[in-house]
Amino acid sequence: MRLLTTTGASTRFRPEVQGLRAVAVALVVVYHVWFNRVSGGVDVFFLLTGFLLTGQLTRAAARGAVPVLRQWARTLTRLLPAALVVLIATVVAGILVLPEARWTQSAREVLASGLLLENWQLVAASTDYAARNDSASVVQHFWSLSIQVQVMLAAPALMLLLARTAAPRRNLAVGLAALTVGSLAFSVVLTALDQPFAYFHTLTRLWEFALGGLLALAIDRVVLPERVRVGLGWTGLVGLVACGMVLQVGSVFPGYAALWPTGCAALVLLAGHTGLPRAADRLLTSRPMHALGDVSYALYLWHWPVLVCTLVVTRSAVPGPLAGLAVIGVSLVLAVLTHRFVERPLAGRTGRWSTGRIVTGGLAVLLAVVAVWQLMAVSRTASEGLVGDDLHPGAMSDDVAVAELLPPHAVVGEDWVRIERWACTPLAGFPTPVCEQPVDAEPTRRVLLVGDSHVQQFAGAMEPIARAAGWQLTVMVYGACPYSTASEVNPDAQDCLDWGAAAAAEIAERRPDAVVTLASRDVRTGLTEQTPTGFVDRWWELDALGIPVLAVRDNPRFDHSPAECVAQLGRGEPTCGVERAAVYADDPPWTRRGDVPPNVTFLDLADSLCGEICPAEKGNVLVYMDDNHLTASFAATLATVIEEQVRAAIG
Repeated sequence: MRLLTTTGASTRFRPEVQGLRAVAVALVVVYHVWFNRVSGGVDVFFLLTGFLLTGQLTRAAARGAVPVLRQWARTLTRLLPAALVVLIATVVAGILVLPEARWTQSAREVLASGLLLENWQLVAASTDYAARNDSASVVQHFWSLSIQVQVMLAAPALMLLLARTAAPRRNLAVGLAALTVGSLAFSVVLTALDQPFAYFHTLTRLWEFALGGLLALAIDRVVLPERVRVGLGWTGLVGLVACGMVLQVGSVFPGYAALWPTGCAALVLLAGHTGLPRAADRLLTSRPMHALGDVSYALYLWHWPVLVCTLVVTRSAVPGPLAGLAVIGVSLVLAVLTHRFVERPLAGRTGRWSTGRIVTGGLAVLLAVVAVWQLMAVSRTASEGLVGDDLHPGAMSDDVAVAELLPPHAVVGEDWVRIERWACTPLAGFPTPVCEQPVDAEPTRRVLLVGDSHVQQFAGAMEPIARAAGWQLTVMVYGACPYSTASEVNPDAQDCLDWGAAAAAEIAERRPDAVVTLASRDVRTGLTEQTPTGFVDRWWELDALGIPVLAVRDNPRFDHSPAECVAQLGRGEPTCGVERAAVYADDPPWTRRGDVPPNVTFLDLADSLCGEICPAEKGNVLVYMDDNHLTASFAATLATVIEEQVRAAIG
């Protein structure tokens, strides 16, 4: 494999690159399978991509031409066929193995992955709070391939523009340096503000590719003593292996923390190929490492769907030692077969028409199997009964003959109160808007719901009551930010504090007739429920404005998805729910406070959600859409149960 040049059209063989790929993919797979965390290996791939791509493009520029179309064809032919094979196989496996509740989400992400947009699909999910609790998709790992291809398609066009300037090499170096600094700064800022959003964002990762490009431009000019090169090689390799052990990569990356794995990979490349027995490159250039590097791409593609499907079949959160070995073994066999029968035969076919046929044909097959999957999901949603009728009373009664369970498992993950379909206007500076329920006449009351997603779900119960009473609802929510003077879920989340202040100002300006918000939070096994001081402080602010408050007791949170449990273990399984005494104390937490203002009326939902057991289903209706949010269907059935109390509290 001939890789990298930074001087003219010469080529220098760098065998340690394959070993570095092997280390990176081994870390990714091992950390995913046995430690349920990420390792920083993907960041190594990003740096290597920038390193190699810059070498290829500078060679082309030195020859006097940058073949953009040929480079695009080469990229797509090298990466897409194997990816499409894995995606098509994953759809088939998903139909056979995955719970129906995950079909819609998985089909959506498979399609996004095939179009190389999975990272943006996950970005959208990170801003859609209802989607944040989606079970890990079987193709979630395609986010990194999507970013990689996006960069690889943009880079040749940029190089073509630079090649036409007076000093293309110097301009390229300046551009890469600026991109490194700018993207890293953006990454640090966005990671601090919204780490899940930043993790999948293309612009927060550009600096890793650019850093690799800068290294490619400079590396042949760096001459180091043999002893220093040996030290750099081992320092980089040991540091790379240790990265995932020391850092919580999944919660602090990309930001400045990603300098660790990229810096370690850069040290290995600077060390280069010494050929010395005591050097790290002796290990990296060994035959086993070279063989693993050859199949590293296919292994990365296969390991995640194999792992997720295994966890579903075994009903476990983390595979044991033997199951983990089986996952790695199966993934490795599939990777070898994919490399042998898909990647290698297509490696030399870089013509535009050949590429077009390969890509178009593969995408057509993928679209067809995804469409079949979606049709199967839709066919599961047909129902003769309606939520709220005699057979599906939900919260109104659990003493009813067994009937078809609603919502169907195939769409339970989509059964969310969609306030974004109301009349929405932005709340300045925040991604979530203020949404008003459409009304046909002047409302008799204006009621504002404020808080996190658990307030949004309660809008499903309030909406029928408001419509019947002639009220207008306004919903103002921000994920993971209850209405409080403190950041309750993430203590260091400044955005929650800023949003709370903005929401308070908006309420003071609107002066609604009543405000509905949470009375408690953190209802979990172990009786952890509390009414924080920050909640009470906000109630006192509303009391000073003369605004009544209806404070609603929160629902339980689970360590599993009750709906998926029902799908796997069957209806009536008590372990799919939780004992009421384990999550709800006899006395609500606000009764233990002596500082509740007089404008607050409390609504306790515990009796509506629980008997002796807080079940996964009630009245032939699934109660939860994930591990902590009520389905819109069940929330709607709460309306009749709580209507009298709500009317009394609001007027």
